[in-house]
Amino acid sequence: MSDEVANGEARNHQDDLADDGHTGDVDELESGDPEAAGGIRVILADSQAIYRVGMRKVFALEDDIRVVAQAETLENLYAALQHFPTDVVLLEGHLIAGTVDAIPEFMRRAPDAKLIVQISSSDEGNTVELFRRGVRGVVPRSISPELLVRCVRKIAAGETWIDNQSISWVIDAYREQAATLTNPRSQPRLSDKELAIIACITRGMRNKEIAYQIGTTEQVVKNYLRKIYDKLGVADRLELALYCLHHKILQTHPSSSETPFVDPGIPLRAKL
Repeated sequence: MSDEVANGEARNHQDDLADDGHTGDVDELESGDPEAAGGIRVILADSQAIYRVGMRKVFALEDDIRVVAQAETLENLYAALQHFPTDVVLLEGHLIAGTVDAIPEFMRRAPDAKLIVQISSSDEGNTVELFRRGVRGVVPRSISPELLVRCVRKIAAGETWIDNQSISWVIDAYREQAATLTNPRSQPRLSDKELAIIACITRGMRNKEIAYQIGTTEQVVKNYLRKIYDKLGVADRLELALYCLHHKILQTHPSSSETPFVDPGIPLRAKL
């Protein structure tokens, strides 16, 4: 009888959260099943219930993806993040339209979660700004179920999901700043160790591989990356690779003669 009461109280707690708008149906594996720990935990944030239901049905067919919560407003999303640890948040672009601090606030509340934004129509300025602020993927509302699942898996693995058009827009945004950034007087000075790390990143190496390559630890690599990002004014690996591609930074580094290459068909790893 005590087990039945405990289970009933747990269900009532989840129902209360649903009534408050913090979440929809919650997978029972969230209660602590050790086999569930390896799955990708997803929160769906969308003002339209039909989209939330549709996406949840798509992910229900996948063994490695679990929808742990749903939210219909930005405030409800913040509440869901507090109650349910997550790996990926799939966010309707309309929920952050007209806001300037929504993404930074999301990053503050859930620094380890990756953000995918769904948009109704492509817009160059908006797309570039989303990637600049740290969004890991921008996808259309009309994306196919197969591509959506693939996108979630790639981003959960620490990569960035970006299409050919968006890559062109991001590169164009850098070219607009070329007059000042290509001035030798304004070029930041990078140490040999920083240049070596940049060379490894442009070849698609992970932090663990970089640490082994240069003979240090992953934490030291992370610390160097933060300094490099600050010096160059970039937000992540993707922007760093594009910056190097445009400014040919590694051509002056004797141990890194390869020109950085970004394959539009292969998402870049963007994890610190």
